[in-house]
Amino acid sequence: MDKTTCCIVGGGPAGTMTGLLLARAGVEVTVLEKHSDFLRDFRGDTVHPSTIRLIDELGLGAAFAELPRSELTRMRMYAGDRMVVAADLTRIPGRYRHIAMVPQWDFLDLLTRSAAEEPTFTLRMRSTVTGLIDEANRVAGVRYLDADGNEQTLHADLVIACDGRDSVVREAAGLRQRMEDVPMDMWFFRIPKAVDDTDGGAVQARFTNGNSAVAIDRGDYYQTGYIIEKGCDAQLRDAHDVAWLRDRITELFGWPAESTAAIQTWDDVVLLEVTVGMLERWYVPGLLCIGDAAHTMSPVGGVGVNLAVQDAVAAARILAQPLLDGTVQTADLDKVQRRRRLPASFTQRSQRGEHDMLIAPALRGTLHTAPLPLRLVDSVPALAGLTAYLGGIGLRPERAPEFARRPRSGAASTGTTA
Repeated sequence: MDKTTCCIVGGGPAGTMTGLLLARAGVEVTVLEKHSDFLRDFRGDTVHPSTIRLIDELGLGAAFAELPRSELTRMRMYAGDRMVVAADLTRIPGRYRHIAMVPQWDFLDLLTRSAAEEPTFTLRMRSTVTGLIDEANRVAGVRYLDADGNEQTLHADLVIACDGRDSVVREAAGLRQRMEDVPMDMWFFRIPKAVDDTDGGAVQARFTNGNSAVAIDRGDYYQTGYIIEKGCDAQLRDAHDVAWLRDRITELFGWPAESTAAIQTWDDVVLLEVTVGMLERWYVPGLLCIGDAAHTMSPVGGVGVNLAVQDAVAAARILAQPLLDGTVQTADLDKVQRRRRLPASFTQRSQRGEHDMLIAPALRGTLHTAPLPLRLVDSVPALAGLTAYLGGIGLRPERAPEFARRPRSGAASTGTTA
């Protein structure tokens, strides 16, 4: 019988970080990832200060600093009729006062390479979980298709669902999120940078009446997210030629035609159906959900990666010893939820505020000037520092457990780019 102590489903930030930390504690852990690699566009690239500090505590600071990145120290956005500073990370405490915009596949490769150095860690790519094994009224493992399409089973003392907003494991366990109304979906696409584009900035965000988007500098192209009204994807594609979208992007960012021409057809535009939800209970006996599997986040603020990593740290710290002892109980899973529910709930409430204050008015065509809260933050530096702290560090930031710490091999970049 194929067995492991902890089976982690999903090789995203939550899954790879949990696997690394538990393996460093000596727990036998197997991560199942359905894809053959981590190379996928339009995944979250924002690594926040609390996560950068964690990476350094794990002894991975120097390796992380070598990854391709841009760095964001101030979050500027054009809102309504003016440019405002919505957050100033140079004002937060500590040595890590920036957000690192790092391609997620590079970040995940770093974590899995480090985890692979631990003898108790196994990563199985192209392994697609299809269901759960139930024994004696508890989850006892998973069923999955291996790289050759063969049905397999993996028994485990604990299954941790880290398979994202559309979690198969969450569904198989009968857990349902309480969903919230959101005003928007997003289109994602690439725009190549012009040869003479040298001052775009790590992130460009522009919110105007009926025309809003965010662009992240990926070196030689912009990963661009265009905001549309909720549920209007098919209607807009049917009503407009793709040239309509190119014109609107040009109006926002002033990019030359040779760059926006990269959007050749609607096939170049990927839809993200934005959802926000929270499980009332993150677990059943033998199974715990964390990250987006437990609390689906809006892309607003790019906080999903940070919350997923923080969940992973809390889960590893609380569950490592019970897993080693073979005594993990439902009460241990509840401790993880009680630790992490407040930060997730607070973040979702903050995102609702941004939806109501900025995104919904922009979509309705009523965003004539920057909302008063943004004008206040822009005019009071201390408030810009507070918003940076809440977004970049957050409530209950997690520190690396002692069993997972390694000597610093060199500090992660402290960031100086505005």
